[in-house]
Amino acid sequence: MNDEPIVYVVDDDPGVLKALKRLLCVEGYAVHAFNAPEDFLQDHDQRAPGCIVLDISMPTFNGLVLQQTLLASAIERFIVFITGHSDIAASVQAMKAGAVDFLTKPFNDEDFLAAVRNAIAKDAHARKVRLELQSIRWRMGTLTPREQQVLQHVVAGRLNKQIAADLGIAEKTIKVHRARAMEKMGVESLAELVRMTVEADIGSVMEDPPYNRTARCAASVFSRRSTDTHSERH
Repeated sequence: MNDEPIVYVVDDDPGVLKALKRLLCVEGYAVHAFNAPEDFLQDHDQRAPGCIVLDISMPTFNGLVLQQTLLASAIERFIVFITGHSDIAASVQAMKAGAVDFLTKPFNDEDFLAAVRNAIAKDAHARKVRLELQSIRWRMGTLTPREQQVLQHVVAGRLNKQIAADLGIAEKTIKVHRARAMEKMGVESLAELVRMTVEADIGSVMEDPPYNRTARCAASVFSRRSTDTHSERH
């Protein structure tokens, strides 16, 4: 699939649709233009990177309804709303639902293009985060039940000899499980391991989280995974 971002433009005004498509094409964007939300839904490819430029007021159903339709289908698509009249209530509703911007016609070309660039940047970041989380969860899935159990103690800050005593196995065995688990997770430090496990649990990539808080969260993650694994085996 082509990784070039697509700007989907949905507006029932042919003149506006033509003008925005021309402006975006001049800027080098791939543009898919629609004069009705229904046509957009038939053609839209959620796998493609990009954003939506969406008119808020249209004859069949408005832009807010389309936004809610996408959200209800678990489709994350960053939206720049445009409107022919100022509507504070609609703008608040749109922004609360995750819209990137809300522009009132006629708007400045540079303001419009800045909003589109921002929406595309947010989309690129979100897709990068999803790929990273998928990778983390896949790695966690390769751990054996014992490796998960050992790491549950490791991320809680327990020493190898303490873990050995807790689990009733030799300390050198703990070291082996710990080393194998760290290798499978692709990390070289405890800080990296803690971060990965918490990110997988909360579904987001964090920036420099406080160690103590994330260590407790990570221990909780492995505790739940160990419980789930035990339940499945019985």
